[in-house]
Amino acid sequence: MAAVPRFTARSTEPADPAVPAPPAPPVHPVDRRVPPGRLLAGGFQHVAASYAGVVAPPLVLGAYVGLSPLEITFLVSAALFTAGIATLLQTIGFWKVGARMPFVNGVSFAGVAPMLAIADTHTPKRDALPVIFGAVMVAGALGFLLAPYFCKLVRFFPPVVSGTVITLIGITLLPVSFGWIQGGHPDRPASLTNLGLAGATLVTVLLLRRLLKGFLQQIAILLGLLAGTLIALPAGAVDLTPARHAALVGFPEPFHFGAPQFALSAIVSMCVLMLVCMTESTADMLALGEIVGREADEKTIAGGLRADTLGTALSPLFNGFANSAFAQNVGLVALTRVRSRFVVATCGLMFLLLGLSPVFASLIAVVPQPVLGGAGIVLFGTVAASGVNVLLKAGLDQGDNLLIAAVSLGMGMIPVVSRTFYGNTAIPETLKIILDSGVSAGCLTAVLLNLAFHHLRVRRPVRGD
Repeated sequence: MAAVPRFTARSTEPADPAVPAPPAPPVHPVDRRVPPGRLLAGGFQHVAASYAGVVAPPLVLGAYVGLSPLEITFLVSAALFTAGIATLLQTIGFWKVGARMPFVNGVSFAGVAPMLAIADTHTPKRDALPVIFGAVMVAGALGFLLAPYFCKLVRFFPPVVSGTVITLIGITLLPVSFGWIQGGHPDRPASLTNLGLAGATLVTVLLLRRLLKGFLQQIAILLGLLAGTLIALPAGAVDLTPARHAALVGFPEPFHFGAPQFALSAIVSMCVLMLVCMTESTADMLALGEIVGREADEKTIAGGLRADTLGTALSPLFNGFANSAFAQNVGLVALTRVRSRFVVATCGLMFLLLGLSPVFASLIAVVPQPVLGGAGIVLFGTVAASGVNVLLKAGLDQGDNLLIAAVSLGMGMIPVVSRTFYGNTAIPETLKIILDSGVSAGCLTAVLLNLAFHHLRVRRPVRGD
């Protein structure tokens, strides 16, 4: 006799209101929305921390190629505008673009050297700008295509590698802070006034971190910058000239310096730079993942690299340059413990508005460099200390790991302590781009040594062979 199928009737009665609904899954701090006041204050703090890094490359390049002050101001506004686009792509994202982590993206200073080299091949040098923009567009497009493959290298970044790279990020950024204290002239001794302003800012930040609680403690860097600027006023160290002559509204006109041109040598140079930027961004994402408590897996890194490279490909349309993640903001997240990506997205929106209003952009420029330098010691030192913390988890008591960290840190420190170390050698220019970046040189060394010691199987000779 065939078995009769049994059916179970489903109850159509409403759920018992006395039974509590299952709790909603907790929202990770990275995805947590914060009140508008904290959004604005936190976003402005990130703007203040990264502003100098965003505007430095266009200032250096603009002056080098002979642009007028008005044109340099335009180039700076374009850099701010494109940094805003790249930061929003990184924090908010769409489709598979964006790490959706609290990352600030801006103009990569690593691109300055190859761009100056391209300018040297043109007369007048300003004619190199369309060639640079064309090369940046191609490099960004190539990087976007490579992102899903490049991210697979994350398995070669165990704690001994990532900790070494994070430490180098902080160490290589500290000279930037020292240069600010020297008034932007690293070859000159710091004046007594500059030392006093940097020291006052540093002490203020430390006191605020020690004495304040809650939200005010989180914005100690911003409050320290404001206090340092106020202290600098009677010392005559605050220059208000940029604010007086800046326009209220200005849109970065597409292809303002001419249609992009495509030269093979420039494209090769920028593609090498793009690989360097992708390596540094991968290291920054690993560092931020450790800090915010959300592992930067392959999917996250691929999305982050897509945001970097798409932002780079789009930037030349608005007269911008190659973008990458900013490590100084990683230090700010570590210090404040404000992990919401929406705070950094607010920073990106502020960059957009600053790029559209040169007069407001210039207001942040009035913060004296020594004041930025005093705060930078805290920010960049925090990044280095975070890397040391990761290294402590890497098992340095094992001889191989200790050797990997030691040699990699040594290689990464070479361009930090001597900018001319590789200058007069016969090393190809493309390789010099990698070696002249402490982060890239140390990262490459750590990855190769980790492969050699932990991945490659070496057959040991057996007695009797």
